Amino acid sequence: MDKQIESVAADIVDAAIKVHRALGPGLLESAYQKCLAYELRKRGRKVRTEVLVPIMYDGQRIDAGYRLDMFVDDLVIIENKTVERIAPIHLAQLLTYLKLKDCQLGFLLNWNVTLMKRGIKRVANSLPESRDKNTNPLRP
Repeated sequence: MDKQIESVAADIVDAAIKVHRALGPGLLESAYQKCLAYELRKRGRKVRTEVLVPIMYDGQRIDAGYRLDMFVDDLVIIENKTVERIAPIHLAQLLTYLKLKDCQLGFLLNWNVTLMKRGIKRVANSLPESRDKNTNPLRP
């Protein structure tokens, strides 16, 4: 991964820990998302929330209701959760978003933990760079 992505990743981890230390577990996902977006913007990061992710089907771009929680500097996706534990479906969701947006890196943040470092899962899109993008029916 390049230095720019790693710089964004470092800010995300640091900001998530800072927000969690201030708020602790027990709030709604939306509260953490707003505070994390605020913290990242303070650090000069471009943060978009609830970003529409259409799919391609039969040559048509279709809004199927998929939305990224957060997209930072148009490079890194963040999915926020407040769950007992991260389930395989949460990981699958983030991997799908990484593929749909053709992104290399994402974070699954579970805010419902006592120590935030236990709630951070870094996920890399490991699809080969040489794959034919026209064969992926999910990619817009």
